[in-house]
Amino acid sequence: MTLPERVQEALERGGGLEEALGLIIARFGAEGGTIHMLEPDGLLHLQAASRGMPAVVLDAVRTVPPGKGMAGLAAERRQPVNVCNLQTDSSGDVRPGAKATGFAGAVAVPILDGERAVGALGIGQRGERVFSEAECALLIEAGRAIAARLQAAASRR
Repeated sequence: MTLPERVQEALERGGGLEEALGLIIARFGAEGGTIHMLEPDGLLHLQAASRGMPAVVLDAVRTVPPGKGMAGLAAERRQPVNVCNLQTDSSGDVRPGAKATGFAGAVAVPILDGERAVGALGIGQRGERVFSEAECALLIEAGRAIAARLQAAASRR
């Protein structure tokens, strides 16, 4: 079973975004992550975070404007934002609070519904790492599974 299928199955059986995020983190050998979804106020709202994320980080990312930080940039650009080392990055894509995660290698990808960004999925690990194009594509497909399930749930309401 592929990762997107596993994510979809977890969501269909009621495992929630936390379980889906856990599957994604495990698949990539990452140490943490977040899922943000775009809400009617135009901001990305934190919907799931892995255990162990520092409270200061969670407070800083509860809402993220599109175009700000890795999650906001991934959603705005509709493409991955990949950083080898958050601790030393000088690209301007990383917000200062991201260093508090303790992660080095990190990636954020858009959660897409068709071509429309509806959220962002981010994972990271303590060691330096650049996520490959194939890994980013798999993360985007996992995000599409999340978007499809949330869309299906919303249409039933």
